[in-house]
Amino acid sequence: MSDASEVARIRRMQDLPSTHLLGSGTSMCAGCGGLGAFRELYEVLGERSVVVNAAGCMSLLATYPFTPFRGSWLYTAMASAPAGAQGVRDALDILVAKRRIAAEEDLRVVVLTGDGAACGMGLSATSAAIDRGLDFIYLCYDNEGYGNTGQQTSASTPHGARTATDRGPRGYPGVKKDLFAIWAAHRPAYVATIIAAEPVDLARKVEKAKRMKGPRLLIALAPCPPGWGFDPKDTIEIGRLAVRTGVWPLKEYANGRVVHTKRYEPRLPVEQYLARQRRFAHLFEPRRDEETLAAIQRAVDENSARVE
Repeated sequence: MSDASEVARIRRMQDLPSTHLLGSGTSMCAGCGGLGAFRELYEVLGERSVVVNAAGCMSLLATYPFTPFRGSWLYTAMASAPAGAQGVRDALDILVAKRRIAAEEDLRVVVLTGDGAACGMGLSATSAAIDRGLDFIYLCYDNEGYGNTGQQTSASTPHGARTATDRGPRGYPGVKKDLFAIWAAHRPAYVATIIAAEPVDLARKVEKAKRMKGPRLLIALAPCPPGWGFDPKDTIEIGRLAVRTGVWPLKEYANGRVVHTKRYEPRLPVEQYLARQRRFAHLFEPRRDEETLAAIQRAVDENSARVE
């Protein structure tokens, strides 16, 4: 069966995997959008995977000597996950070449990091791994701040958001780093944005990446109840609004081309997404910050127009 036909089989919710491979009862926050995205990814990839986990929120998944993974798990320092993945991949290749393990016993190597590692401390290691053509899948769960240590500003923090370190009247004065564009500029095998609130789109992209070789990179927007300031029960709704407003465009890069994989037209006004989060409350009260709201809307519009 061709790759295209394998991916095409995931058309609706009923086509998604029904076997849950990630154990429950972890120390993750209630309503974690990153955990939702990773759970769906892991169910598509299967248990024959080695997860190389950089220090961050997802480190809380494992409490030594126990992990919730059916497969293997390796913990690394925040900047070192791609290098750790290289070591694991090399070791597996040597074992297969020496017939210490059969080819069908080989494992898939998966890097799991937050945006602090992906956009900052670990960016050079990731760049080098892509340049080497490392055969791995990289998932960044992007909660737009250093969520594990109190939601300090990261390179992925959006303009206008208040964080533990940017608490001025207009929030963070900078702009979110475009990790998708940085990764795509390396011309890897595949790059895509995903979100747990769009599970079919997510599964189709993971299934596509699963059947490729080389560097394959996925960025999941990870709505964060404590860091963003919303009720954990609203995680999926916040995620849907991120997509429907265009704040989080669902797109992919392959063969030198970037395309949207799912679009909602007309898009909702971006303030419908912002107003649901306490980190943007200062833009609405005690009076509306029309200048910042207009700047955020304009940036979303311009970003959407750049993609087919």
